[in-house]
Amino acid sequence: MHQPEPTTSDLDRPGRGAPLDVLLVFLRLGLTCFGGPIAHIGYFRDEFVLRRRWIDEHAFADLVGLCQFLPGPASSQVGFSIGLLRAGYLGALAAWTGFTLPSAAALILFAYGAAALGGPAGSGLLHGLKLTAVAIVAQAVWGMARTLCPDRTRASIAVAAALIVLFSPASAAQIGAIVVGGIAGLWLCRSGAQATAGDIAMPVSRTAGLVALAGFILLLAGLPILHGVSGSANVALFDAFYRSGALVFGGGHVVLPLLREAFVAPGWLSDDAFLAGYGAAQAVPGPLFTFAAYLGAMVVPEPYRLAGACVGLIGIFLPGMLVLLGVLPFWSSFRKRTGAQAVMRGVNAAVVGLLGAALYNPVWTTSVHTAPDFGIALTGFVLLVAWRAPPLLVVAFSAAAGVAMAMI
Repeated sequence: MHQPEPTTSDLDRPGRGAPLDVLLVFLRLGLTCFGGPIAHIGYFRDEFVLRRRWIDEHAFADLVGLCQFLPGPASSQVGFSIGLLRAGYLGALAAWTGFTLPSAAALILFAYGAAALGGPAGSGLLHGLKLTAVAIVAQAVWGMARTLCPDRTRASIAVAAALIVLFSPASAAQIGAIVVGGIAGLWLCRSGAQATAGDIAMPVSRTAGLVALAGFILLLAGLPILHGVSGSANVALFDAFYRSGALVFGGGHVVLPLLREAFVAPGWLSDDAFLAGYGAAQAVPGPLFTFAAYLGAMVVPEPYRLAGACVGLIGIFLPGMLVLLGVLPFWSSFRKRTGAQAVMRGVNAAVVGLLGAALYNPVWTTSVHTAPDFGIALTGFVLLVAWRAPPLLVVAFSAAAGVAMAMI
């Protein structure tokens, strides 16, 4: 017998759906969603607004705006929220698991096989993946600059943030650049406040929201202290992932400089292995944050492998989800404040500068050494920007070109 499609009235009854149904839907999306967070949001709209009607258009747009406002992986946060709406907290967990698992598993397998890639062909393949990272990050800088820095004020904030990172060797430079961007935005970006409409009826109480925010702050402040007291390498590893996930604004690519500072600078991973994994992450569907699974499996000197991958996934996703749960009960009133919107304009501009600095160092400086290297990276960039080629095609091209150049 035909079952009627869910209607928007379902939004008033959280938990109506089954967590298993949510898991299966998001598992399929996790296997097929290529193209980065913006593309993922397009897939979600088609699936949950148009096809299944789990959420209406206005609520979906409001939800996307919230997740882009917060630190963390925006597309994963949108999926987490839809699962929360549909089947409560278990539904949220099911949505995250289904969307994350396929790409995480693929990158863990790549981490296990990366050490076996020897000889000219293997080194050429890894170098080609590093050149993929050049094209992908350049595209991200280009697209984000056009959207988030459309005027002289925000372009200047982006440049200032880039200079802070480029000329400061301190590991706190990225945090400082984000803070400076927020202060500058509050001062300079108050004009052009956008009107907001609609509410999100989430099944999260204000008490639960405050508990989640307290947990977010406690972990962010307490993990470094706990590491200092205990000297535990496991705590240090979790703290590196958590801190990186807590400070990412503006999309998954922005996590690159934060993770590089957290893992390459202390000697846990080489630049070559880091960028090869980042390039491989472009070839898989799902959220870019699953790059953490590769990093957790590859860190030295401890052979963390699968356990490290699990620590990486939990550590990097947890802060964004805690902040999301913490803000959901208060978002409707907070987002209407002009000051909050101005701060986020400045922060978003700063993260463009942060990513621009990362495009130069380490992405460019460790990958582009010869004219053929530049040619491969430039071709990948043009394929992405001008031809709108899927990232998977660019990965395949760059990897094949890298192998070919190594064999010549």
